[in-house]
Amino acid sequence: MQVEAIADEVLTAFDTRRQIAPFSKRLADFDLGVAYEVAAAIRKRRKARGERPVGRKIGFTNRNMWSKYDVFTPIWGDMYDTTVLDLAAGGEGFDLAPFVEPRIEPEIAFGLARAPEPGMDEFALLSCIEWVAHGFEIVQSLFPSWHFEAADTVAAFGLHGACLLGPRQSIDTGEAMHWLKALANFEITLECNGKLVERGHSANVLGGPLSALGHLAELLAHDPINPPLSATEIVTTGTLTLAQVIAPPEYWRTTISGLPFTGIAVHFA
Repeated sequence: MQVEAIADEVLTAFDTRRQIAPFSKRLADFDLGVAYEVAAAIRKRRKARGERPVGRKIGFTNRNMWSKYDVFTPIWGDMYDTTVLDLAAGGEGFDLAPFVEPRIEPEIAFGLARAPEPGMDEFALLSCIEWVAHGFEIVQSLFPSWHFEAADTVAAFGLHGACLLGPRQSIDTGEAMHWLKALANFEITLECNGKLVERGHSANVLGGPLSALGHLAELLAHDPINPPLSATEIVTTGTLTLAQVIAPPEYWRTTISGLPFTGIAVHFA
């Protein structure tokens, strides 16, 4: 299996906005193990060209998406200083031109104060978190019509395009129980141009965002190639609704009940 060649092909497709055939359809021994080797090779290349890894995105934590995409396991991908952006800095709008078949996902993100360890319960996981934010992830598919297998998505950055973060709420240790309950039981609405598109619930992401974070810590603990989570990393925990097709000019917004966020909005210019 030519891991380096696959990494080069993925990066070239990404840089030129060119879609490619899924590796799972071309290579008989291409599986998740190989795909995470590709992810490590791509991270090395992106660092060499000046991009700095700042966190991970977890994908396919929403079981409602599994049958739609024929992917039945959560995956993860790297995020970089070039892809994690402040939503408030969007100004007149966010440009979708760099992305291929983009879709939008409303998510909860965590900023880590220290590294979570495998086996932690949700109270212990919460103690590892410095801040919580609500954001949009812009996902894209280098594979035509969003047809792929789980290993393909891992090799292609976990489908990550950009993460647009809203205001960050610090975690007060004196409010730990409040945050535990809130993160386990909040609701979200997603609208486009003033029309309701979908409603979501915290339980959609593996039972809750903290559970998704715990799953990632466990997954990385058994990864012999890629690094475990570390302090200061940002982790997005998966979409609370189905991923929705986006195109300019559109105005997307959310409202959240049960968390101390007013919702966020983005205009695609």
